[in-house]
Amino acid sequence: MRISLPVETNNFRVELDEHGIAHLVFQPAGGMPVTDAQGHAALAAVWHMLSSHTEVRAVLVRSEGKAFCAGGELAMVEDMLVSEQARQRVMREARDIVRGMIDCTKPIVSAINGAAVGAGLAVALLADISVAARNAKLIDGHTKLGVAAGDHAVLIWPLLCGMAKAKYYLMLCETLSGEEAERIGLVSRVVDAEQLQADALDIARRLATGSPSAIAGTRRSLNLWLQAAWPAFEASLTAEMMDFGQADAKEGVAAIREKRAPVFGKGAG
Repeated sequence: MRISLPVETNNFRVELDEHGIAHLVFQPAGGMPVTDAQGHAALAAVWHMLSSHTEVRAVLVRSEGKAFCAGGELAMVEDMLVSEQARQRVMREARDIVRGMIDCTKPIVSAINGAAVGAGLAVALLADISVAARNAKLIDGHTKLGVAAGDHAVLIWPLLCGMAKAKYYLMLCETLSGEEAERIGLVSRVVDAEQLQADALDIARRLATGSPSAIAGTRRSLNLWLQAAWPAFEASLTAEMMDFGQADAKEGVAAIREKRAPVFGKGAG
């Protein structure tokens, strides 16, 4: 059964199966899933809807594309370079995505295939149980773009993989394979690519048949660790949005457009 979204988008859809699992499916099938302005707004709004939906017992985030989700569409990023209003909007939505996933009363599972970047990576790693294909690519590309690692990373990476690994990967923008992500504790499980969807679905079904109150109470209590780290998240999100108004971010976007290495630190500010 298709569930209507609070904000319409072509970036993903939500379907409820017979087991009470809400499938949040990034699309298009066979293409490269991204988040445009509408998709980012929809991701911010969907978690409250899923949390309050009486028939939803668990959430499975997966993709039909050749990647999990490659992050923000470049047009949305370019809008943030020139518009304070756009930066403020994206800041509110980023906060709502993270807060919505933390506060959701339903357990969340992610099945990570291909590249997971930006908002896609945030959703992948904020899931309660994350399952990655061995050949998945997890990329926090913020500093390569010339902005601070905001959205989710400062909040959850140190808790998942430790401060030393978090600093290494976030400051250098190193890509992690699914296998390496599992080795350092960034994801819950790693499986062969052909097993990914079945494995994640099995976990979601096990959660859906468990005690709702026991599972919700456990995830709510564990997520108090994330609540305690909230000031770090707010600091990182503010730094990221401020950086979008600086010269390095403009250079980072230009480098992507021109398919070259960025040259940072030469502009004013």
